Amino acid sequence: MINKQNIVVIIPAFNEENSVGKVIADIPKDIVNEVIVVNNNSNDLTSLNAFNAGATVVDEPNQGYGNACLKGLAYLKELKNKPDIVIFLDADYSDYPEEIAQLIAPILNQDYDMVIGSRALGNREIGSMMPQQIFGNWLATTLLNFFYKVNYTDLGPFRAIKYDKLLEIDMVDRNYGWTVEMQLKAAKLKFKTMEVPVKYRVRIGHSKVSGTIKGTIGAGYKIITTIFKYL
Repeated sequence: MINKQNIVVIIPAFNEENSVGKVIADIPKDIVNEVIVVNNNSNDLTSLNAFNAGATVVDEPNQGYGNACLKGLAYLKELKNKPDIVIFLDADYSDYPEEIAQLIAPILNQDYDMVIGSRALGNREIGSMMPQQIFGNWLATTLLNFFYKVNYTDLGPFRAIKYDKLLEIDMVDRNYGWTVEMQLKAAKLKFKTMEVPVKYRVRIGHSKVSGTIKGTIGAGYKIITTIFKYL
């Protein structure tokens, strides 16, 4: 069944030269048809290492997680053969790409529209998430569940969604609000969604968001304001 689906992975990447190749190498090639790395204004060897690892590399000079994801979607829209399922995966090697099979299984076997890889439900390596991340994740999902009547435990970046549903969501966020925008819009549109437990490890390199006070505050503010923006 898997081989009959056109499945692509989008990996936003900013200065991840030491990890992006490892991420691409661990992606199951018998499942995924194409890996797209969006080089988000890196000033290191991220782009070259991604290309050498076998990925399609597209450039997005305007920094921002959402900007990079939107560039990946723009690339997909130009393809002659559109994908059936789109997977989003970080470039820092904190997720386990080999878990892609279990991430997409509910879409393939039970016709779910979107599946979130939940770090809260899975095995999380000590130190892989900072205390402020854990608290912020709890607060954001609590608000999501209360206002949008859903049952999320995580805003994890490792996720899979049907391509036609992704287009229907009409994503617009250009930075930290990307993941929560996708989840709350899916709730508003009554998509069939679920979470699966995923493992999570200490990332390679330094986090540009949770690793700085500015990044943490900026991300938290954007996520909370996004939740209220769409009520």
